[in-house]
Amino acid sequence: MSSHAPPDDGFRAFVEQHWAPLVRIAYLLTGDRGYAEDLVQAALEKTHRKWGRVAKMEAPVAYVRRAMVNTATSWRRRRRVGEVPLLTTDGPSTDPYGSVEHRQQVVAALRTLPPRMRAVLVLRYFGDLTEAEIAETLGCSAGTVKSQASRGLERLRELITPAALERTRG
Repeated sequence: MSSHAPPDDGFRAFVEQHWAPLVRIAYLLTGDRGYAEDLVQAALEKTHRKWGRVAKMEAPVAYVRRAMVNTATSWRRRRRVGEVPLLTTDGPSTDPYGSVEHRQQVVAALRTLPPRMRAVLVLRYFGDLTEAEIAETLGCSAGTVKSQASRGLERLRELITPAALERTRG
């Protein structure tokens, strides 16, 4: 073994195990595959700096998700104007949630929601977190999570109607 090799502290295995699910959540938060990968990378960079402490946590992935939500919110406030997405259909290559048109409509509808409401819905329905885990991730109460989820679902139902789905197919 080389004396220059970094110690195996489990970070690489953590990233390999959680990369794809984190990118999926980030994509739903940002609506853009490139930004999603950048977001996960930025959150993992922040996590790596504190890995000794984070690795000892009960759920280190929850720490990364919180870093992703906070970073996405920060990026949204700064509104990067230097990059322009080339494709509006940019997204994951596999589609486990139904038709491409439906997925695009869901992502577009999610992007219209306020950041915290969007984060609640993404973490709950795409990240499979409990209300308590979301509350911990976002630093709010379970009641706030419930109300944000309820309002968010109501708004999505208004935006994603059967007629609207037919328009995207036609």
